[in-house]
Amino acid sequence: MIWKVLLLTIILVAFVAFLMSFNVLFRKNGQFPNLHIGSNKEMSKRGISCATSQDRMARKKGRAMD
Repeated sequence: MIWKVLLLTIILVAFVAFLMSFNVLFRKNGQFPNLHIGSNKEMSKRGISCATSQDRMARKKGRAMD
């Protein structure tokens, strides 16, 4: 019984992984979407950047104040 559940789980996970990568694998020039906040135009308009960039800017400001 447990082997049937395990096999079903493996098949289901493989199928979901295939569906998630479908566009990347089968479209011409397929690539993963860029989800980085720094490259998002709408976030940039609102002055929102990623935590790494904000940390880097804060450290530069801290050095300038010394």
